[in-house]
Amino acid sequence: MRFYFLVDPLIATHGSVTPAILLGKKFIYYDEVEIVSPFISKDVERYLNDIGFYMNNMNKHYKLNGSLLTLESWFHPLDFKNGKEDEIIINFSQCFDCKADIYYAPGPITFALDDIYPWMRGIYKIVYKSLKAFINSRDRMFNERIRKQTKLFIAVSNYTAELYKRLNINVEGVLYPPIDLDTFKPSTSKPSEDYILTYIGKETRFDILNKIAKNDIRIKGFGSKVSYIPSYIRKNPNIELLGRVTDDELVELYSNALYTLFPFTHEPFGYIPIESMACSTPVLTYNRQGPAETVNNDIGWAVNNDNEMVNLAIRLWNNGYDKKIRMRCKEYSIEFGIDNIAEKWKVILTQLIDSQQSL
Repeated sequence: MRFYFLVDPLIATHGSVTPAILLGKKFIYYDEVEIVSPFISKDVERYLNDIGFYMNNMNKHYKLNGSLLTLESWFHPLDFKNGKEDEIIINFSQCFDCKADIYYAPGPITFALDDIYPWMRGIYKIVYKSLKAFINSRDRMFNERIRKQTKLFIAVSNYTAELYKRLNINVEGVLYPPIDLDTFKPSTSKPSEDYILTYIGKETRFDILNKIAKNDIRIKGFGSKVSYIPSYIRKNPNIELLGRVTDDELVELYSNALYTLFPFTHEPFGYIPIESMACSTPVLTYNRQGPAETVNNDIGWAVNNDNEMVNLAIRLWNNGYDKKIRMRCKEYSIEFGIDNIAEKWKVILTQLIDSQQSL
């Protein structure tokens, strides 16, 4: 069996491309796996080649970068065809508008943009507001075409499944994205707990970080996918911006943090909470969207509003928490490990292949 994994532009191996890469590593021992992408950077190409993937780099050139690159590629979706019975196409991307056996749906783009809109920079607000009607129409038509061309439509979370249902898109099931538990695991049995860790990205609520840090709380922020960080964040002496970090550095950061703070504007699933818990560090986040499905009060704290988040962040910093939570976090994260998730994919794929062979 040969699998074709259609993915977003591969400028890194994290984020939306993670499920395809981790699942591909599992499947590659039994089947041929070809990664198909509009663009694959040289570094990522070498990494995938070392693993043993076949690669189809379409070498498309884009003017934008980061998350905007994916948005640009969504405006110019690509086609991909196969015609053999012993091949399976899994579309992990919003950059391909084509027939597929499975579409792994990350959520409609317009809902993400609407959530992010209040915190966009002025120029981006103007552009989005002027294009909103066009983008909404295009998003709806894109998802309707994908639905018609796809045998199984699988969402990354119950939250995203609900978003598609609002567009009258039928969803066959939900499969959470996996993480690599061989990478994300506690690096120490005696964490320093002298800082709070957070992710810095386009979905980050910078105003919340600033309010919390002003209470003499030390915050370390990682991530380099955001082009604009407010000056009040850069000037806050209690916030240390680390930029891009390696997986090894990130594991150290997770493992030694008192807790991970995750104030977001839009999050269809949320790798940050799961990665943190895999390193035995609990998470403070909002009780909504994707994180509401992965964080609860036995393994962290899911709050209902901004005031609750700020007040609880301060209280946890000053008073700590029951350290048994750390052990429960690690145990809970196993549910999202690639071994467990891959088995669920195999069940779906077996049923799909059996149904094809019976035709």
